[in-house]
Amino acid sequence: MTRAALVVGVGARRGVRADEVSELIRRTLDEAGPAAGEVTELATLDTRAREPGIVGAAARLGVPVRAYPAEVLAEVSVPGPSGAVRRAVSTGSVAEAAALVDAGELLVPKRKSASATCAVARRRPQGPPTASTNGAEPFTITAMLPPTKHIESAGPDLRHHGDAEVRGQDLTDLAVNVRTNTPPDWLRERIAASLGSLAAYPDGRQARTAVAGHHGLPEERVLLTAGAAEAFVLIARALPARRPVVVHPQFTEPEAALRAAGHEVGRVLLRPEDGFRLDPAAVPEDADLVVVGNPTNPTSVLHPARVLEQLARPGRTLVVDEAFMDAVPGEREALCGRTDVPGLVVLRSLTKTWGLAGLRIGYVLAEPATVALLQEAQPLWPVSSPALAAAEACMEPRALVEAADAADRVTVDRAHLLAGLAEFGEVRVVEPAAAPFVLLRLERADEVRGLLRSRGFAARRGDTFPGLGSEWLRLAVRDRVTTNRFLQALDLALQGLPRRPVG
Repeated sequence: MTRAALVVGVGARRGVRADEVSELIRRTLDEAGPAAGEVTELATLDTRAREPGIVGAAARLGVPVRAYPAEVLAEVSVPGPSGAVRRAVSTGSVAEAAALVDAGELLVPKRKSASATCAVARRRPQGPPTASTNGAEPFTITAMLPPTKHIESAGPDLRHHGDAEVRGQDLTDLAVNVRTNTPPDWLRERIAASLGSLAAYPDGRQARTAVAGHHGLPEERVLLTAGAAEAFVLIARALPARRPVVVHPQFTEPEAALRAAGHEVGRVLLRPEDGFRLDPAAVPEDADLVVVGNPTNPTSVLHPARVLEQLARPGRTLVVDEAFMDAVPGEREALCGRTDVPGLVVLRSLTKTWGLAGLRIGYVLAEPATVALLQEAQPLWPVSSPALAAAEACMEPRALVEAADAADRVTVDRAHLLAGLAEFGEVRVVEPAAAPFVLLRLERADEVRGLLRSRGFAARRGDTFPGLGSEWLRLAVRDRVTTNRFLQALDLALQGLPRRPVG
């Protein structure tokens, strides 16, 4: 027999702690009794839905948060009204009204703690919530939804990455954008030295301080993560979003993470005839979470900071993936150090420039309240001690000098690659390119890729990126010697294409 579904309504002051909200919910549910049913959501006022205390309590329950505007709650009759609350938010009790909006019976009326109120109601027998009759829709939080939802219907294989092109093969790797001959010896030594402390739990304070100092930000604006991929999962599961939008073509993991967290994801497809340049007007006005890469993978387009700033507005989270920004000389157009852009979340990765893809280390830069939400969603000790040691080392002056030199070398090596590709009339390259990779278009690219493999080179297929097709390939920038070998192999591959029958 199916157990009844329960709605927990919560009202809270700003700054309430998750421990206090969770304890109040526990006590209130105890009054309802174990036979009352299972909690399916936490409901609250929309202006409190982002409070770390409420988000954290919902995450511990393993349920989504449903947010209602004050005018909706004001229409709900509550048994325990408060005049002060009504004057502040138009309803006599946020907890009772939020619990009763989409439910039929109040099981436990308002209960109080120092900074929160809680009520429990039994949901009407109408199936799981998707959208309430008043138009309010839920948003999702960390570990509360199935891990692989909606991905199978997303079109291209969003979980295909460049490493699949070279795994287990003896090929020259142009498919993965990790810098070659990395990590450098001095970084290997720092990582190796950290192994002596593996018996202790990781302590990320020094690494966090180092990252914050590098970007000139307070530490509460920094969150260390197990690579940028973990950050995308945290964003998808912990930040409220009713209409998330991803700007494509770009790295597919953000959309995959959003879909896995149960979101319906909108796409803004940039056009090759526009050079994949972003027009902010193309992003829907009601999008409340927007994800864009800069420079963008796989197009190698560097969007001006002033263009990205136009996407920011109150009530919207703007996620800018700057995983490759340290490969741009001077990091021009970077937003990582900005604190004046509302809702800005910047992701950085240390795996590309420093060859640490197997170690998993990156970080998020955002408003303190956003960092707190994401941190609530993280498991304990999410970043290993060796990864923390690497993060701290990569913020040191000599590392920053080396990274800047590497960015300058990429610029020179990329120019050499582009000059070589320009010799092929069949090839069209997206320019100007700003990242350590280039995107090119040619007929029968899938066949060319196969012939390149037979000659020892792995190129990244383009058809797994929304907005691209089988005629696209992405190439990592390598040194001049490797590039010359590749250009010879490309020439032979193009000559070796079998003739297609005419007519």
